[in-house]
Amino acid sequence: MRQAVVDQMAEVFMDMAATLPIRVSCKLAEFFGRVWFQVDRKHRKIALNNLKIAWGEELSEKERRTIARRNFIHLAQVLLELPYLKKLTPDRLDGFVTFDGIEHFKNALQKGRGVLLLASHFGNWELMALAFSLRYRPINIVVRPLDNPFLDNLITKIRTGGGNQLIPKKGSVRKMLRLLSAGEVVALLLDQNPAWYEGVFVPFFNEIACTNKALSTIALRTGAPVIPAFNVRQPDGSYRIFGEPEVVLARSGDTTRDIEENTAKFNKIIETYVRRYPEQWFWVHQRWKTRPYQPWPREL
Repeated sequence: MRQAVVDQMAEVFMDMAATLPIRVSCKLAEFFGRVWFQVDRKHRKIALNNLKIAWGEELSEKERRTIARRNFIHLAQVLLELPYLKKLTPDRLDGFVTFDGIEHFKNALQKGRGVLLLASHFGNWELMALAFSLRYRPINIVVRPLDNPFLDNLITKIRTGGGNQLIPKKGSVRKMLRLLSAGEVVALLLDQNPAWYEGVFVPFFNEIACTNKALSTIALRTGAPVIPAFNVRQPDGSYRIFGEPEVVLARSGDTTRDIEENTAKFNKIIETYVRRYPEQWFWVHQRWKTRPYQPWPREL
């Protein structure tokens, strides 16, 4: 009963927040992001440690701290934009979202093998999926349910608001294969740390990172073209969605080697955008948590 009251109050707050002008939302994000950075020691430590792993001595401690603070402000803005996304309609996209490189997606779709979208937790990733479905066509997104029931329900409504379908990550391979064979579009977010048995260890910035191998495996098996997609917040608070050219996959005949090489290519593409807009990635996630097995050193 208590949870139902809390959820109802949250819904009322969301409806009220959706009426705020974007410029006001940006000001609030600046305030809340700075406060969040100061009080959340756990995620501040994770972000700073990730930045150190990624850039090493390329950045000073002061520069890493500045990026981390800006990242918390960015993530606060992503949260404050959720009420807008809940109310987003096709006629409200103009002025808030623009698309660049959509021809790459259309060319890939014409091949008739379905399309695999390489996505990541960059910019406002929830907006990207919703905006794409509202402007062009619904897609299928591989997801893991969130731990918080209210937030999971909210995000599900946003993700499916334009007709997108969600594929639970567990047991998703067969569903993805069926969808691709029917010419559908499947999106996978590739920048989260998986368990060691789900991934391969390939470079990401200045360190190797366990990276999910599903995208490379399915692309090699089906021949479905892989199209990277990113959305970048602009200085005025709007977003620009970028579609990149189809990734040319390695096909040497050595499946293990090809999976590793292609997954490394995917990481490099994500890294390129993160280096360009470092404050817009999800630095509060422990991306390098899973480590490869290391044997005990031999006795001298």
